[in-house]
Amino acid sequence: MRPAAESRTGGTGVSFFAEPLAAKVPEITFLFWVVKIMTTAGGEALSDYLALGSKVTGAAVETLFLIVGLVWQFRTRRYVAAAYWFLAYAIATFGTGVSDTLHLVVGIPYAGTTTLWAVVLALVFWRWYRSEGTLSIHSITTRRREGYYWATVFATFALGTALGDFTATALGLGYLASGIMFGLIIGIPAVAWARFGLGSIAAFWFAYVVTRPLGASFADYFSKPHSISGAGFGDGRTAVAAAVVTAVLVVYLAVTRHDIQPATSPRAVSRAAVNDDAWGR
Repeated sequence: MRPAAESRTGGTGVSFFAEPLAAKVPEITFLFWVVKIMTTAGGEALSDYLALGSKVTGAAVETLFLIVGLVWQFRTRRYVAAAYWFLAYAIATFGTGVSDTLHLVVGIPYAGTTTLWAVVLALVFWRWYRSEGTLSIHSITTRRREGYYWATVFATFALGTALGDFTATALGLGYLASGIMFGLIIGIPAVAWARFGLGSIAAFWFAYVVTRPLGASFADYFSKPHSISGAGFGDGRTAVAAAVVTAVLVVYLAVTRHDIQPATSPRAVSRAAVNDDAWGR
């Protein structure tokens, strides 16, 4: 009998990142959204805290954080809560740093960075669907699909950072008002799905994108000084608080395993990919 990695790839060697044995992302539950928002808030605060010191050191830490997260997640062969959320946290941090660099260092206005990341996200979605025929998270059972998934996550995090800063500063809403606004907007896909027939995949990704400016806006509100509409709690303390809450929730998920997707046969996954349309019926 051939090794599992060999039988999934059809090759004769063992890859460093073996093909998954099961879905690599969690089932979508209420707690998924809570942890997702906490990672976005924590990543925003952590990146801003690292930027207070040496920019080179901060960028190096964020890059190392991301590399460790990528290796850990892609080395697992099924969903592992700690690995998944570690990488999500790392991307939240790194994505914030990249988006802020384009504005603060390169000089692109927030409207420009928001547009840029929206285009990047659309291109990733287009390439993913063109390649795989579905954008469903229940189809993340191959390395290639997982790669598309995490590329999408990165683009959503960078877009959310730019969008949150755009509404809070360029539009003058302030961080708290921006957070409340996105808190209302995130309810739109839920209502559209439940009452008006919006596809589940479209509803999921709509809400997923909005979680980023939602979490980041509240993180900025708590961490930034009063002079720029914040509560003055500080970047460092906000980052620590968010990290602690996230860690507790992830430990709970790891122990209870409530967010493990039901086992699905490869044939059923392929059939779902064919039957899904771009908006997820």
